[in-house]
Amino acid sequence: MFIQTEPTPNPNVLKFLPGRDVAESPTDFVNAEEAAASPLAEALFTLEGVTGVFFGYDYVSVTRDAQGPEWAAMKAPILATVMDHFVSGAPLMRGAAGLSAQASAEDSEVVAEIKQLLDSRVRPAVAQDGGDILFDAFDAETGVLTLRMRGACAGCPSSSATLKAGVEQMMKHYVPEVTRVEQVL
Repeated sequence: MFIQTEPTPNPNVLKFLPGRDVAESPTDFVNAEEAAASPLAEALFTLEGVTGVFFGYDYVSVTRDAQGPEWAAMKAPILATVMDHFVSGAPLMRGAAGLSAQASAEDSEVVAEIKQLLDSRVRPAVAQDGGDILFDAFDAETGVLTLRMRGACAGCPSSSATLKAGVEQMMKHYVPEVTRVEQVL
């Protein structure tokens, strides 16, 4: 098995591409307790300096502690852990899969349209950078759309620009009810 690595716009996140499907839906782990839901995430959190793990459709993003070891020291153990997991045939998740932005029956027409735009245009674009953006809420009264950044997008220096210059402009264009886009931390 050959695993490629790619940098992301966030200098503390590296993207690992195992050349196969990883997750059916993006899943984020921000601490070791959450990682207990996945054998791979749990194993990655045992490595020195790992502070976050994100499973995309065909990649694993790992976040390192900015004050911890450099990527040069962390890359080989992470590669070995990812390879060992996929070669073993162990399941990715022990329980339920990750969150999805799919529209549900109780969504308003506007919310369904927002989720469809996120799934078709926004999420594939940010996935290239090792992250994900999920719908959080839409306030129909004020027109404020709140989104949750995950993976490499969470804490990335350019995430504010992505939200304002990219996502907000697109949402306002296609969904006139949206007046502003904000990030939920």
